[in-house]
Amino acid sequence: MFAGTPGLIAKLYISEGDLVKEGQVLLKINNKALRLNRENASLAAGYNSFQNNEDKLQELQRNINAAQLKSETDSAIYTRQLNLWQQNIGSRVELEQKALNAQNSKMNYESAVLRYEQLKKQLSFAAKQSKTNLDISSSQANDLDVKSEIAGKVFSVLKKQGEMVTAQTPLAIIGDSTDFYLELQVDEYDISQIKEGQRIVVTMDSYRDRSFDAVVSKIYPIMNEQTRSFTIEADFISKPEHLYPNLTVEANIIITTKDRALLIPRSYITDDNNVWLKNGTKRKVVTGLKDYEQVEILDGITESDDLIKPEQ
Repeated sequence: MFAGTPGLIAKLYISEGDLVKEGQVLLKINNKALRLNRENASLAAGYNSFQNNEDKLQELQRNINAAQLKSETDSAIYTRQLNLWQQNIGSRVELEQKALNAQNSKMNYESAVLRYEQLKKQLSFAAKQSKTNLDISSSQANDLDVKSEIAGKVFSVLKKQGEMVTAQTPLAIIGDSTDFYLELQVDEYDISQIKEGQRIVVTMDSYRDRSFDAVVSKIYPIMNEQTRSFTIEADFISKPEHLYPNLTVEANIIITTKDRALLIPRSYITDDNNVWLKNGTKRKVVTGLKDYEQVEILDGITESDDLIKPEQ
C-alpha cells in the first residue's frame, strides 16, 4: 500500500495483525496546501458556475431584444421611404439615410447576438474548467485519507505517525492471509522444461518431514540477468495449516514420471560423471533427470552396487 499524496502522517489507525475491510481508512495524511487548494477550487467553481453568471446573459439578451426591435423599426421606415421614393415623393438623400440606418441597426443586432453566443461559450468553458479543477483538488484531498484497496490482514506497518511520506512511499503490507502463492526461481538451463499446470512437490523449513502439492500457475518471460534465472508462480493444491509471507521453500517441479528409476545423491557423482564403488574402483555412468539433491542413473551401475562418497 502506498500514499496517494505527500505529507505528514497525522493519524495511524492500524497495527500489525489487524484485519481490515476494503475501503477502510488506514491512516490520515496532513497536507495543508492540498486542503487550501480544494477550498480555492471550490470558491472558483462557485464563482464561475453557469447559474451564478446567468444575469450577464440576461443583460445581453435584453440588448439583443432592443437591437432587434430597432432593426425591425428602421427596416420598416426604410421600406416606407422607398415606397414614397417610387412615387416621386421625398429626396434621394433622405432615402439613403433611411437605408443606412436600417443597415446599421441590422449589424448592431447581429453583433449583439454574436456577443451573446461568445459570452455563453466563455461562461460554459469557465464553469466546466472550474468544476474539473475542483474534482482534481477534491480527488487529491481525498487521498489524504489512505484507504485499503482490499480486505485482508495487516502484515507490516512500515511508517510511524509523524513521519513524512511521498506518493512513492510504501506504508504497509496488506494481503489475504488465507490465500498464498509460491514465487520460485528456475535456472535458465531448466526453464524450457517448465510449463503451466505442472505439479510441484514443496518442502519447507517451517514444516519439516512434510511435503505439499502445488501447481505452476505463471511463468515470467524475462530472465533476471544477475541470477540467470526465471521467476515462476505456483498455487498450493494442499497447503500447511498456517502460512506466513516470505517463508523459504524448496520446490521440485515434476517434469516427467517413471515407475522405476535408479537415484543416487548428487554428491556421489563427480563432475566428469564418475562414481566410486565400495571396492575402490571408479565407474563411468550415464545420468538422466536431476535436481539439487538427487540424480537419475540410466547406465553404468545397478541397484546392487555399493557406492562411497568421493572425497571433496
